[in-house]
Amino acid sequence: MRVYLDNAATTPIDKEVLAVMFNMMENQFGNPSSIHAHGREVRSAVEMARKTIAKLLNTSPAEIFFTSGGTEADNTAIRCGIIDNGITHAITSKIEHHAVGHTFEELEKKGIIKLSYVNIDDKGNVDYNHLEELLKTNERSFVSLMHANNEIGTLLDIERVGNLCEQYNALFHCDTVQTMGHYVHDLSKLKVHFVACAAHKLHGPKGVGFLYVNHNVKIKPLIYGGAQERNMRGGTENVYGIVGLAKALEIAYNEMEQHAQHVQDLKSYMKEQLLQNFPDIQFNGETNPEKSLYTVLNVSFPESDMGDMMLFNLDINGISASGGSACSSGSNIGSHVLSGIGADPNRPAIRFSFSKMTTKEEIDYTIEKLKQIVPVEVAVK
Repeated sequence: MRVYLDNAATTPIDKEVLAVMFNMMENQFGNPSSIHAHGREVRSAVEMARKTIAKLLNTSPAEIFFTSGGTEADNTAIRCGIIDNGITHAITSKIEHHAVGHTFEELEKKGIIKLSYVNIDDKGNVDYNHLEELLKTNERSFVSLMHANNEIGTLLDIERVGNLCEQYNALFHCDTVQTMGHYVHDLSKLKVHFVACAAHKLHGPKGVGFLYVNHNVKIKPLIYGGAQERNMRGGTENVYGIVGLAKALEIAYNEMEQHAQHVQDLKSYMKEQLLQNFPDIQFNGETNPEKSLYTVLNVSFPESDMGDMMLFNLDINGISASGGSACSSGSNIGSHVLSGIGADPNRPAIRFSFSKMTTKEEIDYTIEKLKQIVPVEVAVK
């Protein structure tokens, strides 16, 4: 049996998404920048996809720009948002995705910004009072905080951060890569200036995503070349990926409620099974379901000789998951997220992440294999 529990890394592509992509590959091959009929029909498909996404997110098609994925979207928002608006101070957290964290570090190294880190608690929650202090003492800041942490699942109160940023005239970028298609994002109401998405996190294709740029913010391109994406991103559009992304997001919105319930039930069930069989385990991140991404469950097992071999043993038993431990005094390259929340570096951590395609049978199989893998003194006897 093969069990896939690494959906936060990537999701299996939906068959309906594949169908629209294959249809385009077979029948529409023109360059969308060409003015002849072959090009115009492909341009029409790209613009229809843009309109579909904009309608789902309740925004204007003119505010959606297609990218190669979440990393490019994050880089464009941060680099261009800061440089093109003359911003010299940025605020983020120490548990952001590297696409965000490393970009800020590079800008700080070059002397373009002064970087501040907002305090977080041991569950990964942002200290909103500290965020307000940083905003109050640093006029016109650039804030980048992710909607849900990709390793531990802790959710951000986007509305609260957006209101604070508006109050203190700050630009707000939110990496929604893990939550797009899993939660409703009404961009007409959210006070956010940039939002990033990657199709492969919601059963779409890899290598495509989008960046939402609020019409009140002006930025220049990150990538120069042709006049694609209304002169905002040079390079021929990934047309097959774009139509696949739009279809994936459309399916996600149409089936969101039932899929959310299915996945939340699986997460709760696995949590109960783990507690019954391994009483000394700990869960990393926010444990309140309303404050935690329902697709992610991060588990720290007790210290043992098994250590980093747990993932390997899961893999040879047909189970795909991800994880690691917190960094320990710089002696190992572990998870910056687990280090950031003060997790015990001696406890091996596994991230199990679920999707609409995950089954209860797969959870049962995983628990049985864990009972064989985890040392007997750790499990219930």
